[in-house]
Amino acid sequence: MSASKRPNEEACRLPAGGPPEEVVAKILALRVIAVVGISPKAERPSHYVSEYLQEHGYKIVPVNPGHQEILGETCWPSVADIPFPIDVVAVFRRSEEALAPILEAIAKKAQAVWLQDGVHHDEGERAARAAGLLVVANDCLMRRHARRG
Repeated sequence: MSASKRPNEEACRLPAGGPPEEVVAKILALRVIAVVGISPKAERPSHYVSEYLQEHGYKIVPVNPGHQEILGETCWPSVADIPFPIDVVAVFRRSEEALAPILEAIAKKAQAVWLQDGVHHDEGERAARAAGLLVVANDCLMRRHARRG
């Protein structure tokens, strides 16, 4: 990642507390990540976090109905439209918009849902856990991966 694309410290700050490390480790071991709300703009967290993950061997599946391709990958309008299995659904949307992709992750039989910094949805998180998915909310995939390094 070039210096111009590096996130500032405020963009990915961990709140007090957080998910158990074993849940984070299990999610980071999964390889195919649908990124809901990914932006084509390099300065946006959804973009540079996804780019970072690509650079570290993850398959990124962009989900944004307004684009055909982001980061060299075909963009899908929704998680439900992805025609192959997904391991993780990472949500970069406002909390009030998180329920739909969480429910699509459950229907798609994803193994995990990751709600990025500032994103949480109590009802959706409960539903995902009840369906057997691993769930992390209000945390940063890139920061968690970098800490493991």
